[in-house]
Amino acid sequence: MISKRFVVKRLLLLVPVLFGVATFVFAILHLAPGDPARVIAGQRASEEFVRQIRADLGLNDPIWVQYGRFLLEAVQLDFGNSYQIQKNTPVKQILRYKLPVTLEMAIYGQFLGILFGIPVGLIGAVKQDSFSDHATRIGALTGISVPIYYSGPLVILLFAQILGWFPASGRIASRFDIQPITGVITFDTLVRGNLAAFQSAALHLFLPAVVIGIYSMALLSRMMRSSMLEVIRQDYMRTARAKGQGSKITILKHGFRNALIPVVTVIGIQFGTLLGGAVLTETVFGIAGIGTLLVDAIEVGDYPVVQGTVLMFAFLFTMVNLLVDVTYSYLDPRIEQ
Repeated sequence: MISKRFVVKRLLLLVPVLFGVATFVFAILHLAPGDPARVIAGQRASEEFVRQIRADLGLNDPIWVQYGRFLLEAVQLDFGNSYQIQKNTPVKQILRYKLPVTLEMAIYGQFLGILFGIPVGLIGAVKQDSFSDHATRIGALTGISVPIYYSGPLVILLFAQILGWFPASGRIASRFDIQPITGVITFDTLVRGNLAAFQSAALHLFLPAVVIGIYSMALLSRMMRSSMLEVIRQDYMRTARAKGQGSKITILKHGFRNALIPVVTVIGIQFGTLLGGAVLTETVFGIAGIGTLLVDAIEVGDYPVVQGTVLMFAFLFTMVNLLVDVTYSYLDPRIEQ
């Protein structure tokens, strides 16, 4: 049973983390060269027009006033309007449509990695130095060694171009016009009751999820194997077997839960990395998610979009870490002490 005190304590620790990230983002963007007012007005705009924009945005105010206003608006999830990406559109609205795209892809990829990585690592540890152990270790090393920007085009070439089993890019076939509810296309198509659209969305997401899943599976299987090997050699495992308990029951009842703790750490870190590195997968598969949005915003100097996107990344990452901490507490209640 997870105590409320433990969860509240972890939630309170998130406040200084988010405050630090917000301060860092504000400082970096305001120390960067360039005038946001000039970016909005354009290079050929008159100086009077640029001054007017600067006054409207409050850029003439002292830096501490701008900082206080930024923090106050960030707490209210008000990141201002986009300068360039979608002019005069609230950043919150842009993130509302872009974030589910990346989250959906990352969650499916991570799910595949967990689904296959943990059992493979477990089997490798239990049958150490067997043929299956060597085969899974070679597969894991291969999965870790091949970066997404290389494995992505390879699976597109094989499964989309040569075999023609899956679409090469996009989220759904162009003939479907699904009005978003949550932005998670597979969920929205199911809620709308359009099974043909759901099938199309699932096929489009399969290859990106597999590419992410391969990398995730390789890392998790390696971690699970090494963690399980360490647990198997513990005294309490020998004691359980000495008492006549079967090997499978000993491993699943006593070993598996303890071996999961470092694996959960890797899952949490990996999910944050998937969000941060989503731009690679999105670029390879032509999916316009939040990673692509961030790169485009940096290129054109759209500061409100950059601030909003980075803060959203930070918030999600801290939430994932909170979930990891709660999972620790469930797996080993002594961690709460």
